[in-house]
Amino acid sequence: MDRLETLDPSKRPHIGIVGAGFAGLRCADILLRYGFRVTILEGRSRIGGRIYQESLPNGHLLDMGANWIHGTEDNPIMDLAKETETSTTDEWAEQAFVFDEGGDLLDPKDAGEYTTMMWEIIKEASEYSRANQHGSEIDPERTLWDFFQEQVPKRISESEKDYEKKRKVVLQMADLWGAFVGSPVHTQSLKFFWLEECIEGENIFVTSSYRKILESVALPALEGAKILLNTVVTSIHGKSTAPLTEKRVRLGIANSDQPLEFDEVVLTTPLGWLKKNLTAFHPRLPERLSQAIQNIGYGCLEKIYISFPEPFWLNPDEEGRTYTGFCQWLSPNYSSETNPNRWTKEVVELASVKEGGHPTLLFYTHGDESRYVTSSLRSMSREKGTEWLIGFFKPYYSRLPGFVEGDESCVPAAVVWTDWLGDDLAGNGSYANFQKGLREGDKDVEVMRLGVPEEGVWMAGEHTAPFLGLGTSTGAYWSGEGVARRVAGKVLGRDV
Repeated sequence: MDRLETLDPSKRPHIGIVGAGFAGLRCADILLRYGFRVTILEGRSRIGGRIYQESLPNGHLLDMGANWIHGTEDNPIMDLAKETETSTTDEWAEQAFVFDEGGDLLDPKDAGEYTTMMWEIIKEASEYSRANQHGSEIDPERTLWDFFQEQVPKRISESEKDYEKKRKVVLQMADLWGAFVGSPVHTQSLKFFWLEECIEGENIFVTSSYRKILESVALPALEGAKILLNTVVTSIHGKSTAPLTEKRVRLGIANSDQPLEFDEVVLTTPLGWLKKNLTAFHPRLPERLSQAIQNIGYGCLEKIYISFPEPFWLNPDEEGRTYTGFCQWLSPNYSSETNPNRWTKEVVELASVKEGGHPTLLFYTHGDESRYVTSSLRSMSREKGTEWLIGFFKPYYSRLPGFVEGDESCVPAAVVWTDWLGDDLAGNGSYANFQKGLREGDKDVEVMRLGVPEEGVWMAGEHTAPFLGLGTSTGAYWSGEGVARRVAGKVLGRDV
């Protein structure tokens, strides 16, 4: 690897990186290896971006951002998990726990068949999308929901007993897709559904938190780069706006009259931040790049952790049932006061994992439900918010096996929640996705990935990742590595 460290330190190219998430930290690592001077500007008081943890009173760490490692084959984040002895699991219970719209637990055999059918349809939709990715066969307005409506009748014929009920359950299960991308199945682009694919292999849940992985990714930057925390970038002035004798990129900083100057700048800000700050660029971004930023969707996946003194759901009920793994409550019609829209609920329990387990239920929300929950909580104190969330989710967790009204083990001990929608630095949301109406999704990603090199402005983040890593922590990591090599290549005058 070429190095520049033989140059006078004051003459070594100075690269500014905006954002200290996975993309920014990995970018800094690679640039430091090439010998560049690197400064990271981070608006928060901590590094990690959307990778961070909060603690329960019992000391267990909760990932408020990424929980998962998507894919196990040639995945650097999976490698880091092993190297850092981070606890993970892919051994969820095979038994399906699904409650129907009336709140009754479906027969495990039936629930398993419905769940299998749902995932088969999603897999088929992905294959159908990929097979047509280079043509115009799929109408941009077609959605994953449309595909479900077409496929379910083909798989459940009218000759089957209770076929209408079976079809209804599978279609209700389709709502669960929203927890993967932060947006409803009704708006998921079918044409670009192939862009939602991930690395081959299993999806791995990180049970002991991403903390050690983050520490490993951050170490080179902490040792070799200058990191400016609490430094919010408000404007980006490309090289064409600089005096002819300077040709440097200038960054305006909140609460400062003095801009910071760099030879090149890499923006690893989230897609949502770019959407809301297009006017911060001088000169304006090229029209095609601005269009790409606006075209790609941005999700709103939120998490609510409800922790209990004991995992009551692992205690057998009167019928000998216990609950482990995932559970869903489909389109509930029995909680009209708190959930009149009948939002489907999904939870994963964290008590049964072999390492790092604790008596906590993790609920996922997305779309309009996320917007409703977070906006409601912002006007409340922590105490009132905790009380409100318990009331909102009790109609569901109280149906789990082992729940006994009034039993101390069934009374929540702590509630922790996210509000990415209220986080300006996160771009008021979480993770890129691909919505109906999208016409050139793959090209949009490639345009963002390119950035504006002639202005010294580059872009990275999960929204610019290789296609198999879009919307993932692995993708953010890869994007930082890729953009660093392109920056180094520009300086060295050749591919690196």
